[in-house]
This record gives sequence, C-alpha cells and structure tokens, in this order.
Amino acid sequence: MKKEKRDFDAGCTFLYQRCLKEWWPALDAHRQVFRYKKGEIIFKEGDVVQGVFFMVDGVVKVHKQWTDDKELIIRFARQSDIIGHRGLSTHNHTYPISATVLADAAVCFITIDFFRSTLAVNQGFAYDFLMFMADELQLSEQRMRDLAHMQVKGRVAKALLSIEKKFGVDKDGFIAFTFNRQDIASYTGTTYETVYKLLVDFSEAGFIKTNGKDMALLNRAGLTALTQ
Repeated sequence: MKKEKRDFDAGCTFLYQRCLKEWWPALDAHRQVFRYKKGEIIFKEGDVVQGVFFMVDGVVKVHKQWTDDKELIIRFARQSDIIGHRGLSTHNHTYPISATVLADAAVCFITIDFFRSTLAVNQGFAYDFLMFMADELQLSEQRMRDLAHMQVKGRVAKALLSIEKKFGVDKDGFIAFTFNRQDIASYTGTTYETVYKLLVDFSEAGFIKTNGKDMALLNRAGLTALTQ
C-alpha cells in the first residue's frame, strides 16, 4: 500500500458524486487516497473497522472464508463502488469480510467518525448510500438462494452474465476484465475443475469463446436459459 499525495479525479467516486459541493473542501481535508498493487489486502476479515473505502480505480474482490481451505467471493468492486461498509455496525466493530486487489487499485478512505458526519450533513449522500446497501442486500440474498437451489451450471452461467454486465466488453467483444478460473469458482461456490469443465462445455455449445484467459459471451439467451 502506498499513500497517494497527488490529486485524483474526485468526480469518479461515489463519495464526491453524492455529496454537496459545499462539503467537498471538508472531504479534501479528511480523505486519504491509498494505492494498492495486485494481490495486496486492503483489509481482512476480523480486522478492527477503521473507516469506509470508495473505489477510485482498479478491481477488488470482496470475499469471506467459507471453509478452512476455500473462500467465497461476495462481489467484485470497481470505480464508483464502496468497500468496507459491511463493517458498519452498532455492536460488532470488525470487518466480516476481506478485500483483496485483483488489478492495481486506488481507494479514497475516510474514517468512521467523518463518515458519520458526512451522512448527517449530506441527505442526498445518505439516501443514495441507503439504496446502495439495500440493492447489495437483495443481491446477496439472491446469491445465497442460488447457492442453495441453483445447479452449478446455472450459477456459472449467471456469474458470466453478471461479470460482463459489471465490467463491459472491449473492442473485440471480450469481457473487459480478465478473471482467472479460480476466482469464478470462488464466486459461484464450486471448484476450479468444475468451472474449467463447464467453460469447455459452454464453448463447445457456442455460448462463449475464449482466447487464453479472455472470454466473450456469444449466446446470452442460451446462458440465461441455464439460470431458469
């Protein structure tokens, strides 16, 4: 981790986008920007909560230890997303999840005390943050139902559709961020071997195409049908 001293594009973060312009000088005075390399941990499960992180750029996975040797990826975060907010609680003061960098990232950090002040002063920010939490809770509940009731093939298909929606595609039609097969396995609650086999099956069925680790979705309707 390296503390970033130079200016950054304030407009790209959820924090600055939702706060009153009159509050920006206070944000400038209290926020810190940290830059992390791929593989670095921003915070880990069980750490004492220090504050909330707003993504400036890069890609981060938010994950939880599932078993002794497996993790479950809760979601992926990128520019304009928030991480660390799951640690907000009136009774528990540790992070219940971890955040690890998948692609070099910069985050804007504010302490819990200043975060609370920001909520109190900025009604628009407070409302949008509440909606962000509500949307995330709904998605988390849906994912838990999928893990319990949806076949693995459907979970992997849904994950590919979700990842493409999150990151978009490049000029050649490939998903704009390259995920390794293990991260897809951890995101869908299955094994690397199962994901590898299913991706081969999807490719042979014409649902996807791959180029090394890059992947493009060719038949979204076919993938969607697998999730029904």
